[in-house]
Amino acid sequence: MTMVKDIDLRGMQHCETTALGVLLRHEGIDLSEPMLFGLGSGLSFIYWDSKGMDFPFLGGRVKPFELTRNLAAVLGLELLLEETTSPRKAWRNVTAPIDAGRPVGLQLDSYHLDYFSTKVHFGGHVVAMYGYDEQDAYLVDTAPQGGAVSTSLDALARARAERGPMTAKHRSFTVTAAGSLTPPRDRIIPAIRSCADAFLNPPIANLGHRGIEKTAKQVPKWLERSGNPREDLPRAAVLMERAGTGGALFRNLYRDFLAECAHLIDSDHLRTGHSLYTEAAALWTQVAALVTAAGESGDAKNLVQAGAILHELSRIERDAMRALSML
Repeated sequence: MTMVKDIDLRGMQHCETTALGVLLRHEGIDLSEPMLFGLGSGLSFIYWDSKGMDFPFLGGRVKPFELTRNLAAVLGLELLLEETTSPRKAWRNVTAPIDAGRPVGLQLDSYHLDYFSTKVHFGGHVVAMYGYDEQDAYLVDTAPQGGAVSTSLDALARARAERGPMTAKHRSFTVTAAGSLTPPRDRIIPAIRSCADAFLNPPIANLGHRGIEKTAKQVPKWLERSGNPREDLPRAAVLMERAGTGGALFRNLYRDFLAECAHLIDSDHLRTGHSLYTEAAALWTQVAALVTAAGESGDAKNLVQAGAILHELSRIERDAMRALSML
C-alpha cells in the first residue's frame, strides 16, 4: 500500500473545492471552502437543453476545472496538469506524484465510482487521490459522499476513461505553493470583479443572469418537456439544492464568501452583494421545493410560481453583481 503522509481527509460540500482543499492543505494553505470558491471566481449559471438530452441541465458554477485554473492564478500556485488518451500513461501520471509524497486531483465520471450514491453520468466530477494498493484507490470526495472513501482500481479506470459531456482525457493535476504566495486578501477584489463581469456580460443567453431569465421562461413548460415528470422534476430539484444551482450549495457558498470578505474589507458594495445573495439563496430553495411539488403532483401551477421566482432571481443576482462590480 502506498499512501501520502499527513493528509487532511476533510470532505467539503463541492467536489472541486474539496479536492483543492486537500491539495492546498498539504502545501500548508488552509482556506475555508467559501474562500476557495470565491477566489476561484466559481459562481456562474447555465441553462442547457438540446434534443439529445432527456431533461434540461442547470448549473450554478463555472465549467469544470475553470475554478482550479482561476485559483492557481490568483494565489500564484504552480499548477501541473496532465492529460492523455493512454490509460497506462494516465495511471503513471497519478502514481508518480503519490509515490513522491504528493496528493493528486482527478477529473472523472462519478457514475463508475463504487461508493457514489447517485448513479448518474457526470464527467465533471473531481476528487483528490492520496493512496493506492493492488486493488483499490483511496480518495477524498465531498462530505455527502463520505469524505475519505475508496473505490476499486477498475472502477477508477472506467471513471477516468469515460467520454461524453464535460469529461476530460484522464485529467490529473497537482499544485505547488511558490515561495512568495500571494496573500488571499490582496486578491479578493479582482476575483469578485472577474466573477461579476462574466455573470453580467454572458456571451450567450443561456449563461449568467440571462440564463436565469431564460430558465424562468422554460420552467413552466417542464411537465410537457419531461417524459417522466415524477422522476425528472424531483431529481432536478435535488441537483439544484445539493449539487448545482440553488440554496444549499453554490449560492450559499458565494454568500458565505462575501460575508468572510466583509470582515476584511469595509465596503457598502460588498455588503449589498452579500445581502442580495442571502436573499437569492433562500429563493433558490423555494424554487427547488416548487419543482419537486410539481413533479409529485403534476400541478403546473407550482412551475408557474417557480418561474415567477426565477424571474425575480435574475434581477436580484444581476443587481448583486452590479454592486460587486463597483468594488
